[in-house]
Amino acid sequence: MKRAAAEILREYGPFPGAERVNGVTYDGKKVWFADGDKVNALDPESGAIVQSIDVASHAGTAFDGKHLYQIAEDRIHKIDPGTGKVIATIPAPGNGGDSGLAWAEGSLWVGQHRARRIHQIDPETGKIIRTIESNRVVTGVTWVDGELWHGTWEGDESDLRRVDPRSGEVLQTLEMPAGTGVSGLESDGKGCFFCGGGGSGKVRAVRRPGYDAGT
Repeated sequence: MKRAAAEILREYGPFPGAERVNGVTYDGKKVWFADGDKVNALDPESGAIVQSIDVASHAGTAFDGKHLYQIAEDRIHKIDPGTGKVIATIPAPGNGGDSGLAWAEGSLWVGQHRARRIHQIDPETGKIIRTIESNRVVTGVTWVDGELWHGTWEGDESDLRRVDPRSGEVLQTLEMPAGTGVSGLESDGKGCFFCGGGGSGKVRAVRRPGYDAGT
């Protein structure tokens, strides 16, 4: 297993009125983050909030190319980011114990923090398709270039982990600085991860290892 220190490229926030950062996702231009009462869109260049949607947002956030998905207690809401309207709702697999959320391969991937699992679920029904076991608390979840990564946060320690999507074996870890937690996780599809910082109210950009900008 490869181990390395996480390289933090930039910190955003804290933001007025947003005491927490729960879920995080990226729509190709804006970073969306959940603060409990709203989902906010952050311009990663300027660091400014450019849009907010009033919706319960207690954990993970995802984007499927058109719609946002947001965990609200024991439900997952599908949201039109243009209008801010909730257009569908499905049950979350952890019944309120859910954490990270990602979109990949036509499915939603949902972390369960204390259960230490990641579920692949049907985005129309919420039915569990398969489950990947982890050996640490699961926070944020993301897929990039066929790699499955998830955040962990236990006590004062937090890291980003690349795991085998079949066995759950840990293949690589990026250790965050002490006291720097990861609540949500998303890739920009290139050389950066966006990480929610929980009660710090911050979003952090972390370098993704092994990405070659020339390919």
